[in-house]
Amino acid sequence: MKAIYIIYIIMAWVTLPVMAADAAAGAEKISTCAACHGIDGQATAGIYPNLAGQPAAYLDMALKAYREGQRSGGMSAVMTPQAVNLSDEDIADISAYYSEQ
Repeated sequence: MKAIYIIYIIMAWVTLPVMAADAAAGAEKISTCAACHGIDGQATAGIYPNLAGQPAAYLDMALKAYREGQRSGGMSAVMTPQAVNLSDEDIADISAYYSEQ
């Protein structure tokens, strides 16, 4: 039972920053993202992932991991420089936007 409470606390802590996100503001911040991931979250080429409908918490976590250099391999050489200058608010807004597509 105690483990369930811990899981709830962790989930609330992880998703709290995402809940304060503004998808409309995110729409104004995706110009660089859209080149690969599309305006509507549908990738422009098969080597890029579709972001439309992905959970905002996942997108938020992934962008922060790229920003902090915690992801390597795959497309990290492309994503890390894109994410490095994003604030937590930018990431939350972009994540909210793509999750709503």
